[in-house]
Amino acid sequence: MFGQQAGWTIGVNDPAIAALRTRGVSGTMSPRAALDRLLAGTGCTYVFVDARSVRIVRAVVRRVPPPPPPPRTRPAPLPIESTPGPEIVVTASKQGTALGRYPGTVTIIDLNDPRAGAAASQGTEAIIDRLPMLSSTSLGPGRDKLFVRGVGDSSFSGPSQATVGQYLGDVRLNYSAPDPNLNLYDIGRVEVIEGPQGTLYGTGSLGGIIRLVPNPPNLGSSAGSLTAGLATTKHGGTGGDLAAMINLPVIPERMAVRAVAYRAINPGYIDDVGRGLKDINRTATAGGRVTVRVSPGGNWTFDIGGGYQTIDIRDGQYAQSDLPPLTRRTLIAQPFDNHFKLAFATARKTWASTELVSTTSYVDHRIATTFDATGFPGTTGPVRFDENVATTLLSHETRLNGRGSAASWVAGLSLVHSVDRLRRRLGDPLSPLPILGVRNEATEAAVFGQYTLRIAPKLNITLGGRINYAEAVGETLDNPVAESAEPKRSRLVALPMAGLSWQPQDGLLLFAQVQQGYRPAGLAVAESGGASAVQRFDADHLTTIETGLRFGSAQRSQVWGNVTASFARWVDIQSDLVDARGLPFTTNIGDGRIFGLEGQIAWRITPRLTLDSAFFLNKSQLDRPGPLYVAALDRELPSIAGTGGRVGFRYHSILMGNLALTLDGSVRYVGNSSLGIGQLLGLDQGGYFDTAIGARIELGNLGLSFDVRNLGDVRGNRFAFGNPFTIAVGNQITPLRPRTIRIGIDAKF
Repeated sequence: MFGQQAGWTIGVNDPAIAALRTRGVSGTMSPRAALDRLLAGTGCTYVFVDARSVRIVRAVVRRVPPPPPPPRTRPAPLPIESTPGPEIVVTASKQGTALGRYPGTVTIIDLNDPRAGAAASQGTEAIIDRLPMLSSTSLGPGRDKLFVRGVGDSSFSGPSQATVGQYLGDVRLNYSAPDPNLNLYDIGRVEVIEGPQGTLYGTGSLGGIIRLVPNPPNLGSSAGSLTAGLATTKHGGTGGDLAAMINLPVIPERMAVRAVAYRAINPGYIDDVGRGLKDINRTATAGGRVTVRVSPGGNWTFDIGGGYQTIDIRDGQYAQSDLPPLTRRTLIAQPFDNHFKLAFATARKTWASTELVSTTSYVDHRIATTFDATGFPGTTGPVRFDENVATTLLSHETRLNGRGSAASWVAGLSLVHSVDRLRRRLGDPLSPLPILGVRNEATEAAVFGQYTLRIAPKLNITLGGRINYAEAVGETLDNPVAESAEPKRSRLVALPMAGLSWQPQDGLLLFAQVQQGYRPAGLAVAESGGASAVQRFDADHLTTIETGLRFGSAQRSQVWGNVTASFARWVDIQSDLVDARGLPFTTNIGDGRIFGLEGQIAWRITPRLTLDSAFFLNKSQLDRPGPLYVAALDRELPSIAGTGGRVGFRYHSILMGNLALTLDGSVRYVGNSSLGIGQLLGLDQGGYFDTAIGARIELGNLGLSFDVRNLGDVRGNRFAFGNPFTIAVGNQITPLRPRTIRIGIDAKF
């Protein structure tokens, strides 16, 4: 009854708890206060599974010795800023596994912290700034490929499937398209699970999973928030951001709507001396999300919603190393547009220890890119190259998960249908002509399951598997000879996993696991570059072994962190490349291996001051190159730095009453890497430090913030690529955004 009235999902892990009766509660109060009263005297407490889901568990009673006599000195103030919070649960595990017992490498970033709002408009870049093991190409927002734990296939986008699966809650966002770079406003937290996640998430998860967890509609009360900021970039222009959220219960305790809208302008800072223009790479992002939640009773919950986002970049953000800083020379503009649409429906049903989740979603993702192709062989004067990608993704998953006193499990089925169309035009800037394109259609059906069993008081074993059936067919588009379709190809793949976790004592977990990932084959334009030349690229497969430990807890410990070592074997690596003329193609470059070592540690020095650090070491090799790539033997995989790290601090203090101050800052190092495989792409990048500092003053529900990014105004080179048609010159660099200052205000009501 409480769950229905509060709009919360209530679960138990012990049948004896489900049989308990309480004295009841009535009145107007917060859900937490009501639940505290309901459980009073029962010997039970609760832990959070997510923002509106809790699990009732037995309370652990510990005998505490009487305190010593108070010292004669004046006692220190109570550390009210460090009150322990609820247990963190890894919802991406699909079993509601507590972080302290999860047998794998996972990082959770809390975005409900008021300080996170200042970086929400940065999208994925705000996540990358926090995690050294997460990297990306830096072609521009909405254009980047993401890599986790050194699993980098190439620096360019093409028809190959992404190596990192991206999700909004239970909704799959990507298949073969680049990172959509969704705004993070009103996102509760981000979960990054490393290593191939083929068992639970299927294809396209070779490197891992990035899961954005949005704040759900609140059935019990109205709420709203607003964030606004003004920004200025040194050597560039001015911009700003504005975002708003509103939550309205349409039918109290039965139906609510939560809506988010936002817009952001990132100032440009690159000048084009050839066309006499300044700050050409101005970026505008706008979008929103809406979710309707219905709770008809019987522990059923239905969510229906959608989202839309556009990213418009006036011109590329690369410069030339042989010209003055932050400048380049081109003859035509190179704009970029990214339009992302999403619709979804989710149904949930909970029982005492079991949950049913069924999600169906549809994604329409369209990307338009223009490059200056002046100098293309066989042409004279200015030449324009247009690339248009249209991807549609229909996905469905239904799963059951359960938890008992000694075991947890999940089982389900998944269906995915993706259609990817690549069309290209080349020629006169006013009327470029169509050239060869391709269309890839893929359909996948899978059943999966994972079971965790306590085989000893502190030892758990996890076994799982996925049977994935995939069909794929490709055809040429705009073929001057004749459009032709390849015969349909199918493949049945098994993706098993196994893991062990051991808790020798409270607050310490040791784990080891083996996981696999897989990407299907497809059709692409061939490197030969003939007017009608296409070729197939084969499926690739990755197996990772990892072992590590996790200690302490951010909620209960003074020091906490984790360390993980991993080894991956990657067979038939798919890679999107560019040929000597600048045209993209996709092929298999051979087999590789990846060694990784990473860790995170945080230290709460005082109740008000916390230091945190993270590092990543990587050694990758193409040790068995394909016949056409023998010269790349033992070369490192592209766009993956050998080293990376971050050190940050956070200070939070209540000054008086409801007036509080928060200070934070960080120093991040990105090591050296190369652009790609082969002599043409063996260009150096990385090797720079990036710094940030910020402050926020909070007065009740109102906050005022001040942030500085790239405090040292470092140039660096994030990415040695911007235009495939002049990459052979070897002078392209992507500098860091110069020092940018933002002043913001936020409010809740």
